[in-house]
Amino acid sequence: MVETYKNVVVAVDFSEKAQIAFERGVRIAKLTDATLNLICVIDTHSFGSVEAYDLKYAKALKDKAIDHLNEFKTQAEQSGVANVQIVVEEGSPKNVLTSLTTADLIIVGATGLNRAERFLLGSVSESVVRNANCDVLVVR
Repeated sequence: MVETYKNVVVAVDFSEKAQIAFERGVRIAKLTDATLNLICVIDTHSFGSVEAYDLKYAKALKDKAIDHLNEFKTQAEQSGVANVQIVVEEGSPKNVLTSLTTADLIIVGATGLNRAERFLLGSVSESVVRNANCDVLVVR
């Protein structure tokens, strides 16, 4: 019996590799009639100290992420994906993505926007591969 994916998660940070991950997620969701979950994690760890953390800045980032995810959602629906969900979380992308309990497949780009972590395989994608409780697809 061939098992298909029912809950596909695509990590989106709006990098070039995330665009490729999104496109791959759309294809897989269409093929398997899966729910496509587009998730963006606002990395609050990169904000530095608590004093420097500005709630207005975080809200602006979240609003921008929601706008972009809604554009991706529209594209996915126009491509034939029946069920598309968007999620914006705050925290560590590594922790958020590896704690997803309902995902059958997580799709991530090999590298993201954080140039400091862009060695060989991005540290977020490497962490997801090592720690996720489901299949992981890393796209280049």
